[in-house]
Amino acid sequence: MSAVRSAALVTVLTWCVPTVALAQDLKDFPSRPIRLVTLTAPGGSLDILARTIAQQLSEKIGQQVYVEARTGAGGNIGADAVAKAPSDGYTIGMVTSSTHGINPTLYADKMPFDAVKDFAPITIAAELKNVVVVHPSVPAKTIPELVAHLKANPDKLSFGSAGTGTTQHMSGELFKLTTGTMMTHVAYRGAAAAIPDLVSGRIQLMFVSIPDVISHIQQGSVRAIGVTSKARATSLPDVVPVAEQGYPDFNVTAWFGLVAPAATPPAIVRRYNEIIRAALTAPDVKERLAGIGMDTVTSTPDEFAAHIRAEVARWGDVVKKAGVTLN
Repeated sequence: MSAVRSAALVTVLTWCVPTVALAQDLKDFPSRPIRLVTLTAPGGSLDILARTIAQQLSEKIGQQVYVEARTGAGGNIGADAVAKAPSDGYTIGMVTSSTHGINPTLYADKMPFDAVKDFAPITIAAELKNVVVVHPSVPAKTIPELVAHLKANPDKLSFGSAGTGTTQHMSGELFKLTTGTMMTHVAYRGAAAAIPDLVSGRIQLMFVSIPDVISHIQQGSVRAIGVTSKARATSLPDVVPVAEQGYPDFNVTAWFGLVAPAATPPAIVRRYNEIIRAALTAPDVKERLAGIGMDTVTSTPDEFAAHIRAEVARWGDVVKKAGVTLN
C-alpha cells in the first residue's frame, strides 16, 4: 500500500471513529429513569417549566423523568448537583440567568462550580419578562418621568426585589447605571413578600416578573410604566419597553435553560436538544407556559453556550460597577 493510500485510510478511519462512538452512545440510552434537577420549591414558575419538560421527555424516550428540587444559594446548590453528577446522560438540570449569569461574579470565590466549563448546555427553554411598576403615589407614568423624579429625589425612593442577585434586583441596578439615578434596594425573601409593601407604599417601585404582579396592575393598586425586555409582553401589550423610552440598550429577562454535566456525550446532548425543542414549540405547551407568563425560547447547544458566556460577562460587569455584594 502506498504512503498516500495509507494516509488517506488513516484519515477516513479518524473521521469514522467519532461517528461510531456517537452511535454507540445512543444505542442503549436511556435504559433507566432520568433525573431532572430544578432549583426552586414546587409550585413556582421554574418548577412548572421543569415538570412540563419532564413529562414531554418521558413520553418521547420511554423512561420516567423525575424532577428533584435542590434549592438554596440563588440556585447554586441545584446547579452544583448537576455539575458534579456522572456524565452519562441520566442527570440533567435547569439553570437560570442567576446561576449562569449573575452568580459567578456575585458569589466570586464562593461559587462551587464554573458556569462555563462544568456543563454541557442543551437548550434555552423559556424567558420571564419583568415589568417596572410604581406605587400610585409616584408621579410617573413613563420611564422618562420616573428618571426625572428619581433625579429630583436622589436616594429617596426604594425599590424591592425577590432577593439580592435576582434579575429583579439586577434590573434595578442596571437601571440606575443606565439612567444615572440613585435609589435604595430592599431585598425580600421572594417577590410575594415584597409586593404587599409595594401596594401599601412602604417601597415605591419594583422591577418584578409579570405573573407576580399582573393582578395588582389590573386592579390599579400599582402602575406599570415599562417592561424590561426589548420585546413587548403578550400579557401587557400596551406597556412600552424601557428600550423604547429612551434607553435602547436596556434589555433584561429572566431566562431558564437545561444543561448536563460537562463530559456528557454530544450525541446524548443533541438528542435531548431535539426532543426538548420540539416539545417547547408545540402549541399546547407554548399556551400552557404562556398562562404563567413564560415565553418559550429554544436554541442549539452551541448557541446556548455562547449565550451563557455573554451573560456571565455582561452581569459580571454590572455587579462590579454597581458594587453589589452578598453582605
